[in-house]
Amino acid sequence: MKAQLLILADGRFPSGGHAHSGGLEAAVVRKRVSDLDSLRRFLIGRLYTSGLVGAAFAAAACADPGSMDGIDEELDARTPSPALRLASRRQGRSLWRAAAVVWPGPHVTKAGAVRKGLHQPVALGVVAEAAGCTPGESAAISAYHAVSGPASAAVRLLGLDPYQVHGLIAALGDDIDRVAQAATEAARGPAADLPAASSPLLDVSAEDHAAWEVRLFAS
Repeated sequence: MKAQLLILADGRFPSGGHAHSGGLEAAVVRKRVSDLDSLRRFLIGRLYTSGLVGAAFAAAACADPGSMDGIDEELDARTPSPALRLASRRQGRSLWRAAAVVWPGPHVTKAGAVRKGLHQPVALGVVAEAAGCTPGESAAISAYHAVSGPASAAVRLLGLDPYQVHGLIAALGDDIDRVAQAATEAARGPAADLPAASSPLLDVSAEDHAAWEVRLFAS
């Protein structure tokens, strides 16, 4: 296994992911997630909707980083929530800042010149290519982040046992692999045909969460 893959998948990589809960904070406050079982259902739902979309776009950007602008526009069209668009682009900028130091290169430099900043999955694909990862590996990292980020937030928000939470992530390993494989296959086609799986409750919750005066996570 490539060291670069491990570095990008590591939650300690300074890309700003620790500041985001992936919609979990709103779900906890609104009592939709309250224990390990409801967290499992939340993670599965997120993985097969926004997780699949993100993984497919990461794979597409990794396969053809020169087309990052068009790929990013397609993902923007699949992100109806302004709050989620803002959060995604902020995470994309954070990832770019780290990559500009760790894996500098022409595509990473171009990504930094995008005025609004790239969406996080697109930035991840561009960075993964610069790090020497394959589109399939990029999709796997993205799919893993779709569950590991909210799972980590759950420990802080609900006080869950971190060993049990990591056991839950491990139990989702086959699902993560399936989503990554489906995303990689989808990325072989044109950007316009990439998945558009929707998660309306995450969109609504993001707008709700963005209006709070006090919150632990940025999203």
